[in-house]
Amino acid sequence: MSTSKTQLIGLDLAGLGDVLREIGIPDKQISMRRSQLWNWMYVRGESDFANMLNLSKDLRATLSKHCSVDRPEIVTEQISRDGTRKWLLRFAPDSPGGQSVEVETVYIPESDRGTLCVSSQVGCSLTCTFCHTGTQKMVRNLTSGEILAQVLVARDCLADFPGQVADPATIAPREGKKVSNIVMMGMGEPLLNFENVKQALLIALDDDGLAFSRRRITLSTSGVVPAIYRTGEEIGVGLAISLHAVNDELRDVLVPINRKYPIAQLLKACEVYPGVSNTRRITFEYVMLDGVNDSLADARGLVEMLREIPSKINLIPFNPWPGSEYKCSSRKKIDRFASYLNKHGYVSPVRTPRGQDIMAACGQLKSASEKESKRKSLVEIDSQ
Repeated sequence: MSTSKTQLIGLDLAGLGDVLREIGIPDKQISMRRSQLWNWMYVRGESDFANMLNLSKDLRATLSKHCSVDRPEIVTEQISRDGTRKWLLRFAPDSPGGQSVEVETVYIPESDRGTLCVSSQVGCSLTCTFCHTGTQKMVRNLTSGEILAQVLVARDCLADFPGQVADPATIAPREGKKVSNIVMMGMGEPLLNFENVKQALLIALDDDGLAFSRRRITLSTSGVVPAIYRTGEEIGVGLAISLHAVNDELRDVLVPINRKYPIAQLLKACEVYPGVSNTRRITFEYVMLDGVNDSLADARGLVEMLREIPSKINLIPFNPWPGSEYKCSSRKKIDRFASYLNKHGYVSPVRTPRGQDIMAACGQLKSASEKESKRKSLVEIDSQ
């Protein structure tokens, strides 16, 4: 994805129109041409202007000179024995003199769906102590185009665009889209990159483009409370909360952003999240750490804490990574914890670890990118 040309992936329709105007397309043609490009990029998955045959030869040449719809470089693709795929993607520098960066993206196939776990940042600033990504220094936010490009790469590799033929050995849903669901649960904290994540997801939701439904997209946050309100009002996708503790003392350690936005503030934002009901619940993610947060007292605290919020609780067996100080709770403890939650009316599935043999499971993602510049700081959500 070259920085010498204007990348069209990730621009909204207004931005796409602005670029077309800048390269000399007459105003009376802008609406039609941007709609054609939108269709080629997101419906047909085309990455070469030369193949956009309903555009004139001259227009294709002009677009090729000034613009790009290139994909990022696939550095590696790993396929787990359970069919999970992990791509390490390399993006070009986001500014002159910058360096290329890498992120990981994971595809999890099931019989009735194919879920793509998408990254929003290179590295992470939140340093959650159980998370491998948190050990990687924050480098920079991904652009809206780099977020969407992960979806396009996955669909390319899985032959998920019209006219493509998939490898019969590919493990994926047999009907419908191979990438049917998006979860913003990869590297980084999505709500510390709110504007780019918002633009990417609104494009993914567009009925004339990738056409995902809001029920098929879930955004996971560690608890950037001000941006949770904005997510509900401006994006409206499903919400998942990386919770992991039932009191501030422990959550301050496991999820350090809790020191800024403690549990009471977080739950208040969840209670008023638009559309929340018994048919559209908020998912609370709870990693099971042996001897840390897996007692029956913790389960009782969780039931009490969430009593006012329509909730689903995902219990996540801790996935080990080199250097971690934590161990996974025993299966007996996890089952006892889940049984207590179920008895008190909570849907609380135990997540089956996927892709552990390729370090693609929850909390294991990490790339080799180094910190680009100390002056590049996180977007300050509070001031927006």
